[in-house]
Amino acid sequence: MNIRAFFALTLPQSVVRWLADHADGLCAYDRKVEVNWVDSEQYHLTLCFLGEIELPQVDMLEQLCRERLKEVQSLQVHLNAAEYYRVSRRLALIAALTNESDELMQLHDTMVSIAQDAGIAYDERDFKPHITLGRLDAKNHFTQPECWPELDLYSLADSVVLLQSRPGERGSIYTPLFEIPLQDLA
Repeated sequence: MNIRAFFALTLPQSVVRWLADHADGLCAYDRKVEVNWVDSEQYHLTLCFLGEIELPQVDMLEQLCRERLKEVQSLQVHLNAAEYYRVSRRLALIAALTNESDELMQLHDTMVSIAQDAGIAYDERDFKPHITLGRLDAKNHFTQPECWPELDLYSLADSVVLLQSRPGERGSIYTPLFEIPLQDLA
């Protein structure tokens, strides 16, 4: 049996609430009501999308994560932009984006390496670490603002989680398969 999965960073509730308020403000640009806005309970920072994986690979991924992340420290993630982000020929996102700090990109690269070592073919394709606020068809009439509302938010990233993604009535449903804590900054 195959499942869709990806690595993500969890978000503190204070950051989730702030992002939900920010997304509410972005709804004004969705004049044709094309965006499927994500329920804030589902917010996470996507670190590395794996696509379809086999169930036995989950155990291998967890073992590799426990080994390779045991010395990795928590990090501050700066969310500094919200924008339209075309993911593929079929899908576009309204997403909160990071400044892609060296620490974050190093963690992303580590997760890609773990996936590859578990036998998962990873396809980078212009990937950016992001928080999905809303999804829409890539062929849309969404009116992008000339100047997006400012976003300047910091979040502590203190664990990596492997999430399973399944389609639901109102968008994707995410189920944590395992979570690996990162070391305290102190």
